[in-house]
Amino acid sequence: MKKLLDTLHKIEPDKKTSPFLHTLFDGFFTFLYSPNSTTVDGGVHMRDGMDLKRTMIHVVLALQLCYLFGTYNIGHQHYLAMGDPAYDGLFEGFHLKLIYGLIILLPLFVVSNLVGLGIEFWYAARKGHAIEEGYLVSGALIPLIMPPDLPLWMLALAVAFAVIIGKEAFGGTGMNILNIALLARVFVFFAYPTEISGDQVWVSGYDKLAAGAAPSYDSYQHLMMGIFDGLFGLFDWATFEAAAAGQAIVDGYTGATPMGLAYAGGWEAVTDVYTTSQMWWGTIPGSIGETSKIFVLVGALILIVTGIGSWRIMLSMFLGAMAMAIIFNMWGATPFMEVPWYYQFYMGSFFFAMAFMATDPVTASSTNTGKWIYGFLIGAIGLLIRVINPAYPEGWMLAILLLNVFAPLIDHYVLEANISRRLARAKVKTAA
Repeated sequence: MKKLLDTLHKIEPDKKTSPFLHTLFDGFFTFLYSPNSTTVDGGVHMRDGMDLKRTMIHVVLALQLCYLFGTYNIGHQHYLAMGDPAYDGLFEGFHLKLIYGLIILLPLFVVSNLVGLGIEFWYAARKGHAIEEGYLVSGALIPLIMPPDLPLWMLALAVAFAVIIGKEAFGGTGMNILNIALLARVFVFFAYPTEISGDQVWVSGYDKLAAGAAPSYDSYQHLMMGIFDGLFGLFDWATFEAAAAGQAIVDGYTGATPMGLAYAGGWEAVTDVYTTSQMWWGTIPGSIGETSKIFVLVGALILIVTGIGSWRIMLSMFLGAMAMAIIFNMWGATPFMEVPWYYQFYMGSFFFAMAFMATDPVTASSTNTGKWIYGFLIGAIGLLIRVINPAYPEGWMLAILLLNVFAPLIDHYVLEANISRRLARAKVKTAA
């Protein structure tokens, strides 16, 4: 390792003559080695090996199970949507499903990180400081909260908007008031709503059938079409072929989302299509990394054990959603309100939002009491949006962004209350 360190010191670009190259080099160097500078010059100080980059990497590692399952589920849902009975089982065509999922997911991951990190590198070079590592987590989260067939140019626009407007405009890493990953999603949600929500499920179904034609079961043809669309992501090759032949196009899809079914007919309508086991393990259509509850909870446990994620926010968010769901059960004005409160956690992305979004240390409340308030309100407001408004099949994104804005105010009042109590105790002791 010493030889590598010496080699890196020899090839280090000059900061004054090549600021951009020096910024790139610094990012790579601090990825390999812990910085050897202290926080202050002189005096007493404390240091450990857990700098910002390593904190961020713990979160990325906690996401890996979501990535592995999400990759496979893309392919699994694709072959289900194409109607091939030979691939109905979870493990039938395992290699094809995994390869197809990787082909679709990899371009999303590359675009997310190239655009986001490229913007951050440019800002770091212009400002003359080291690369800030905060985007490591955002770049890993963004592909997981998007539908698998999202056009790459839309993803690039969303990432650029989130990083420039939501982060760099406020001063960079640690200064943003809104969660960057959710800001990218909300950009797509409002700018291109048909690409991210609606009555149809999110399935990477690039194979389209001509009207009245029999479905094609050529799995390798499906795979090659997936390669083309995954790599280029600009247009639908199958649609192009059919249009050239003068054929009408019919999308391949499997039905409504669990939330859409629940709006129409309550929990019974959901279980007619998806079993509780499918929803718990995640073998259903949806955002890439959010469907498997068990793997998300494993990631949440990793964040709690390592001290990266706040268990107070997670627990209070669960309690807030549970309380609101019980209130709706008592009211029971619509089929979705009558869904038993505990089944609300089987559908959608509650656990992913709880573990990886609400716990963002930059945008969440900082005080312990504030974390309880912050998490509870996210859970209650998120479920309120989900149940009341069919236009928003999930409410966690909007609830978290709303509470991001109010987190400083919550902390302010918590601190003011603590100061008032201490002043009151001090006056009593002085009087005595």
